[in-house]
Amino acid sequence: MALALGTAAIVLVVLAWELARPRAIRALARVRGELQRLQARSRAAAEVGYDPGRERRAEQRARELLRSCVDERDWAMYRDLGFLRVWGGLGERSPAAGASYAYLIYPHRPIVAYVPQTGALLNEYCVAFPDHTRPYGSARLPDSDDVLAKWMALTADERRLIEEANMHLPGRQIDPDRIRRDLVRLTRWERETGDDATDIVRAA
Repeated sequence: MALALGTAAIVLVVLAWELARPRAIRALARVRGELQRLQARSRAAAEVGYDPGRERRAEQRARELLRSCVDERDWAMYRDLGFLRVWGGLGERSPAAGASYAYLIYPHRPIVAYVPQTGALLNEYCVAFPDHTRPYGSARLPDSDDVLAKWMALTADERRLIEEANMHLPGRQIDPDRIRRDLVRLTRWERETGDDATDIVRAA
């Protein structure tokens, strides 16, 4: 009698385990997966010292540096419009001084060459300035640092930058209509800020 009861108990335990095993295996897999994700997140945080506010602070420092390097008018242009203009040839020339072309500098976009007097788009020049700082180096500088790097390269050695850049026809990466709208915005901005010796841009 005791043997029969023992055997029945063992059979019941085995049956219960077989019924519960799939659910237990799934639960164990979920727990294991969650632990692995938490461990991977902890390792990544330990390796790079991730700080959610780091990129915002880096951009703020980059804006302060850009402001300290360009003149007040160029800083105001970037602050208000989101891009910089550099005159071709000698960097600081204006249409009145005979500059036949100019550049628009956008963050993380090609440099765009255009004709100030007509607004005709000439070329896009693709250049990259990766962030090599450690331990936070990445493929992208903060936006304002990218603009400053392009501005410095153009004003210091325009010919070398253009020779080393990948040149494409307008529209390869930036919508030409956007550029034309930005040129119109630039003309209006310069009129509103009291400088009419500016681009002559015809609205499309």
